[in-house]
Amino acid sequence: MSGQGSREAIFPTRMNLTLTKQRLKGAQTGHSLLAKKRDALMNRFRAILRKVDEAKRLMGRVLQLASFSLAEVTYATGGEIGYQVQESVRQASYTVRAKSENVSGVMLPAFEGVRSKEGNDFNLTGLSRGGQQVQRCRETYVKAVGTLVELASLQTAFMILDEVIKATNRRVNAIEHVVIPRLENTVAYINSELDEMDREEFFRLKKIQGKKKRDTEEADAAADAAAQAAAANPSQEEAPGMNSRTGKEERENPDDGVGGGDAGGRDMLDQHKDEDVIF
Repeated sequence: MSGQGSREAIFPTRMNLTLTKQRLKGAQTGHSLLAKKRDALMNRFRAILRKVDEAKRLMGRVLQLASFSLAEVTYATGGEIGYQVQESVRQASYTVRAKSENVSGVMLPAFEGVRSKEGNDFNLTGLSRGGQQVQRCRETYVKAVGTLVELASLQTAFMILDEVIKATNRRVNAIEHVVIPRLENTVAYINSELDEMDREEFFRLKKIQGKKKRDTEEADAAADAAAQAAAANPSQEEAPGMNSRTGKEERENPDDGVGGGDAGGRDMLDQHKDEDVIF
């Protein structure tokens, strides 16, 4: 499975963008730590592999010497002494103690051979014949058992490290080729969607601003047209002090009573010029 071209189904918001960036940073940090752990385990794995090879080569030589030593004991004593050893032994003179070692978070078992310092239970074995050969054979087999214990410890650690390294490699490859590309594609998708939203919002604001500007220009043009029309037809407006029916100018005091003005006075005098006026 490859993470190239795939992304998470997520709603493009700035909060999700922040969370996805944090997840991406955590994945990158985890990948770095796992890669360092893998490198440390690989170094230890190679060192154990060299020790295993040396222990196996040594084991072949030691077992060969032990077999020759046992043949010498059989020849010196004149027969098989295995039953005599089994009858004389009460407790083991060589034991194995297990401990653990932490290597980059991986617990590796380590076996250690412990030889008892107490007296030997079969010191009298071969007393009549071949006693020195028996003791030499015993020492040879003790070394062979010690080599076996060391080889068992190395082999166990080798197998455990092999499984852990395989699992770590799978995790590193999954993060590197699936998780990180998917998160990067998700971040790129959210950024593109947010940019598109910003462009849409900017375009919408420009359209609104343009519409407001057009409305303002149309209102100004209508006002200018009305003003020009009023200036082109001044007769439609009545001048102050003019009578709309006669078109004559009215005076400030339009009262028609006696003494209501010069014209009224003259009219009154003209009517009564031939008559006697008594005041």
